[in-house]
Amino acid sequence: MSSVSETGNSVNNPVIPGFHPDPSVCRVGADYYVACSSFEYFPGVPVFHSRDLVHWTQIGNALDRPSQLDLPRDSPSSGGIYAPTLRHHDGRFWLIVTNVSGDGNLLFSATDPAGPWSDPVRLPGVPGIDPDLAWDDEGNCWCTVAGVGQVRIDPHTGETFGPPRRIWSGTPGAKAPEAPHLYRIGEYWYLLIAEGGTERCHGVSIARGPSPTGPFEPCPDNPILSHRGTEHPIQNTGHGDLVQGPDGSWWMVLLGVRPRGGTPGWHVLGRETFLAPVDWVDGWPVVGELATDLPAPPWPLQPHAPVPRREDFDLGELAPRWISPRRRLPEDCTTKERPGWLTLRARGGSLDDADVTFVGRRQQHLSCRVRALADAAEGRGGLAVRLDEQHHYDLEMSSGEVRVRARIGPLSTVVASRPTPPGPVVLRIEVAAVRAVRDARTGPDTISLGIEEPDGTFVELASLDGRYLSTEVAGGFTGRVVGMYAASGSVHFDWLDYEPRDD
Repeated sequence: MSSVSETGNSVNNPVIPGFHPDPSVCRVGADYYVACSSFEYFPGVPVFHSRDLVHWTQIGNALDRPSQLDLPRDSPSSGGIYAPTLRHHDGRFWLIVTNVSGDGNLLFSATDPAGPWSDPVRLPGVPGIDPDLAWDDEGNCWCTVAGVGQVRIDPHTGETFGPPRRIWSGTPGAKAPEAPHLYRIGEYWYLLIAEGGTERCHGVSIARGPSPTGPFEPCPDNPILSHRGTEHPIQNTGHGDLVQGPDGSWWMVLLGVRPRGGTPGWHVLGRETFLAPVDWVDGWPVVGELATDLPAPPWPLQPHAPVPRREDFDLGELAPRWISPRRRLPEDCTTKERPGWLTLRARGGSLDDADVTFVGRRQQHLSCRVRALADAAEGRGGLAVRLDEQHHYDLEMSSGEVRVRARIGPLSTVVASRPTPPGPVVLRIEVAAVRAVRDARTGPDTISLGIEEPDGTFVELASLDGRYLSTEVAGGFTGRVVGMYAASGSVHFDWLDYEPRDD
């Protein structure tokens, strides 16, 4: 899944680009694993594997069946699954998450991180969000949550032992102490948190104590990482997790965003997973430079097969990168009705509806081209860029016509239309990041929508400002997802091609 490229002794950050927030990492032998938040999308909690911390391949989704993740149809966008913690203990992988749209804090386990993962163990005695897991030398399992509170649990049954207690509140005056991770490193227990809110003031702070329950003393140099108040191209840095390499070096995975354009700066890909080196000085971690051009780790980079550009829908099931809002019913999304084609059957009437039939993949590059061969003879639908129900651009076919529709908050309009020839049509969306800021109001990118002639000529119907599909406009916690949808009847797709452009 990583789009990292190497130049000399450096690699590109983010290491997992696109909407992959709240990364949690663990190492087992020579293998690293990362899990990320998925919010309202199904399947939930993408899981990645790497041998070098740089090249990551998605090996599955931890929550891939309704018995694990059953989001209500009316659950809001940016609801759903928050902030996983992924750990390995006693021969098993453990994953703890919060479902803010349903069952609260849930615990899953597996012998293989690619799955299958267990059905959830519910944790009614664990309050709050962003749960963490840590085991002490006596085998006690400690669950620490945003706030920052803590309670001992039985991970097999969900039983809690005693009431939760507050163990640290972060830096005085800093809001939203969250994303706690507890580690035993040397003689101390370290408690890593995010604070300041997940926007421009986000940061990472740390405290240490003699036991998993404290008392905790804060690092005198907190925050140990923050880009608040700077012109750094990576902003909103926080929600970190530490991991030790096989050579003894330390690293942090964390989330950040890449705002573009003028003021206030718009980020459109969501919060992405970045990597930073960590040194230890006087018993405290010191985070190295977090750059878009990162020094390579001091070990050989592993051979890596990039994600295929083109999906021909020839397999019996979709690859794990394909996601849908809230649920995906087999009868509404199938590759079996027309061999070699993906057939989508409409539920909701448009992308304005929470129950729409939509299958997409995260936009992972600041500039990209997306093309799909679509047949809408039996329905209405097409290709779209989605942020949520109130913010999306659609390239929709039906009745011999293709239309560009824009939904921006309460406003919805058909921007352009033109007739289409009979038969399948290649729909095309081009996203172009801005190269220079003309004035303070310059947006982050443009999104051009149209069709492709048989000779490959792009017939543009509309070119729209990308700021309206950004977090700074729409709010929430997710990034853009580009994909296929059906708004009425059945719509068939022979292939979809996602081509990164020069970022």
